[in-house]
Amino acid sequence: MSEKLKPAARVSGSRQDVWSIINEAAAASPKQPIINMGQGFFGYNPPDFILDAAKQALDRVECNQYSPTKGRPRLKKAISDAYAPFWGRKLNPDTEITITTGANEGMLSAFMAFIEPGDEVIIFEPFFDQYISNIEMPGGKIVYVPLHPPKEGAVKTLPAGEWTIDFDELERAITPRTKMLVINTPHNPVGKVFTRDELQKIADLCLKHKIIILSDEVYDRLYYVPFTRIATLSPEVEQITLTVGSAGKNFYATGWRVGWLMGPPHLIQYVSAAHTRICYSSVSPLQEACAIGFEQAESHDFWTNAITDMRHKLSLFNAIWDELGVPYSEPEGGYFVMVNLSSVQIPGGYPFPPHVAERPRDFKLAWFLIQELGVAAIPPSEFFTDANAHIVEDYVRFAVCKPDEVLEDAKERLRGLKRYLKKAGSKTE
Repeated sequence: MSEKLKPAARVSGSRQDVWSIINEAAAASPKQPIINMGQGFFGYNPPDFILDAAKQALDRVECNQYSPTKGRPRLKKAISDAYAPFWGRKLNPDTEITITTGANEGMLSAFMAFIEPGDEVIIFEPFFDQYISNIEMPGGKIVYVPLHPPKEGAVKTLPAGEWTIDFDELERAITPRTKMLVINTPHNPVGKVFTRDELQKIADLCLKHKIIILSDEVYDRLYYVPFTRIATLSPEVEQITLTVGSAGKNFYATGWRVGWLMGPPHLIQYVSAAHTRICYSSVSPLQEACAIGFEQAESHDFWTNAITDMRHKLSLFNAIWDELGVPYSEPEGGYFVMVNLSSVQIPGGYPFPPHVAERPRDFKLAWFLIQELGVAAIPPSEFFTDANAHIVEDYVRFAVCKPDEVLEDAKERLRGLKRYLKKAGSKTE
């Protein structure tokens, strides 16, 4: 290929990503149709009051034209009102909130706003895979700090909060070039909700070293233990924190691509400037629908029902692991379950394609589940560096944001694991 036609290094990596591998496995599986519990999209629609708002917005001339680059005023006000109980005040819609084309574009805008080539960004492993490219685009250097799973995770079901940070390890990762730290709570894929004490320790380090906190809180309405938003710890912490939100996660509409960032004016103004240069503005009618969603959520008991419904789905699905005696990390938030399949013995000589055979065991487990049982899950080592992939090589991640009947079908198929479970004292494959 001509040098001039070569792609940039940032997009030319040759290794297949997890999504294409899982989709390829699903297409090749003899167990059709596949039950897809891999990617975290919902298997059902938003509630009618939100869908009706979207349909009605399409009939309004102004909702089919450009929105202001920082977002529709109605949505920014609705977000300010919705978050006021947590902040203890109303955020200024014009200076402390900016609307983005999904949470991912919002995070890219934050990195583009503050990261120069060579600046370091700390992220915790496992991480949302989009963080990596978003940080690398402006030339940032990623510094990884792993969450450590519970020591008994292979034999005992424990709360996801048992995945912990070594704070000495975290402080050693900080250098004079550290510009930003990214935290995700409730956490994908672990399901951990960081405790107030953990958040305070992180915040204290960031205050000490003058580091911006980017808090990815896209699952902030799905928590099953006490949940603290890091920006609300103190006025000092709020001044260094950008908080990320997602209508896609809040309202069961991941395809709408409406997100937002909240933070102090001296940070938000530059996120808004970067967002303007990336995509100018976000989808107008869906911004209007999200505004109405926030305005009417309480009267429909939507937030309460969302938690109740997701806890039900988690309980319904996780019953299969209790039945099989297979341990998992019990989610404290979100809709993902990390299941430890160290007791599953894949038959010797199983025919994996080369690009799966060379990957960690969790990729083999995911491929095996699809081919033999017709259930798709995600191997979480994709969300780790190669050096730390061994931490989750026995885990797979399931998304439970599916209709109950799909979860029941998945459980019935997963009962097929019984014949592959190791007996006490048996050798591993």
